[in-house]
Amino acid sequence: MGFPKGFVWGAAASSYQIEGAAHEDGKGLSTWDTFCQKAGTIWNGQSGDTACDHYHRYEEDVGLMKQIGLQAYRLSISWPRVVPQGTGAINPKGLEFYDRLTDKLLAADISPYVTLFHWDYPDELYRRGGWLNRDSSDWFAEYVKVVVEKLSDRVKYWITLNEPQCFIGLGHQFGFHAPGDKLEFAEVLIAAHNALLAHGKAIQAIRAYSKIKSQIGLASVGIVNVPATDSSEDVEAARHAMFSVTSKDCWNNTWWTEPVLFGRYPEDGWELFGSDIPPIQDKDMKTICQPQDFLGVNIYFGQRTRASKDGQPEAVPFPVGHAMTAFRFPVSPEALYWGPRFLWERYQLPIVITENGMSNIDWASLDGKVHDPQRIDFLHRYLLELQRACKHGVEVHGYFQWSILDNFEWTEGYKERYGLVYVDYPTQKRILKDSAYWYKKVIASNGATLGKL
Repeated sequence: MGFPKGFVWGAAASSYQIEGAAHEDGKGLSTWDTFCQKAGTIWNGQSGDTACDHYHRYEEDVGLMKQIGLQAYRLSISWPRVVPQGTGAINPKGLEFYDRLTDKLLAADISPYVTLFHWDYPDELYRRGGWLNRDSSDWFAEYVKVVVEKLSDRVKYWITLNEPQCFIGLGHQFGFHAPGDKLEFAEVLIAAHNALLAHGKAIQAIRAYSKIKSQIGLASVGIVNVPATDSSEDVEAARHAMFSVTSKDCWNNTWWTEPVLFGRYPEDGWELFGSDIPPIQDKDMKTICQPQDFLGVNIYFGQRTRASKDGQPEAVPFPVGHAMTAFRFPVSPEALYWGPRFLWERYQLPIVITENGMSNIDWASLDGKVHDPQRIDFLHRYLLELQRACKHGVEVHGYFQWSILDNFEWTEGYKERYGLVYVDYPTQKRILKDSAYWYKKVIASNGATLGKL
């Protein structure tokens, strides 16, 4: 009744969202540091300057991870903490922090899964053009080399980029996220292409400099379409929709996964984007398409889809009053079945759920505990669907709950609480939520308790 033998149970976080210490020990500015200073960008004018103070409290936090029984922790490296100007001089204190964190995790029998870019782009490089600059992929590869040379004697699992759809689309097309740009679509595609080149060159750097055999993947947004019914027509409509490019934005799967895994941009995207597509130099696609070991995917919800009368996919609205998270995502557990299934069938690459979770309305009760039954129910439903995918032959290697701690949720500030661990920000007190104790039982049983809890 459990998950496959060797299945990895973890939780995740990112550097800017939890570390704090934004201006300490030689760290350079990131685009999120500067973006948060702009009026009206973040809820209640908040920032990640202090966040969860993980930079100073990492030992306590690793202790909490061990208490929960995590087998793995997906962390990210702050590029400007390690290389303050983005290129050139290395900051020893920044690199030493991740060195100590790695050792502490391994001492607790927790495998580090290291994400090399989770959105905190060096502000100095942004001023030199950022992802619009053709040199950006080389800047990234230089930084990756520094990290890999330091940590790869102990770190086996690497993730190059987190959610390029978001940091390019929300950050450079619509301006909702750092750096807050609203570029013409042709420029958005230049930034996207350079980010994909960075992914490829990062893999090359990891392969070249790693001291142990590495496992490498990309963590993409899982834009999932789920069939409205189990009819073959609706299943095929959902599959078709999930692997289609239908609008001039970044919100699709294939513009990001097909170059990485197949070495080409998808034909429907090529046709739709037309003259906005930038010139592609010789060998670019070969550089982007490097062998990788797993496909990381962040899945929170799915869009119900059916076949219309003419056989084309069409969206099916959720019923009035359908369950929603505090972030107003629809609760749709079947996304964790159909998303991995469709991705596995198309790409034949092991799947790792690099993020899944929900924002809830959490607070410490009069008894001093944090009761979050909605999160427990959410995770229970989603994990049952992931278990179903495994039983149906989908090769899923691991699951990372988002997130280990309540943290800075980007433009939403500290309004949204995703953590298994409650953080009282004024005091930095941590409290394991009921969901953390529930997840501990799931991990200990390799998912077998899901049928009982």
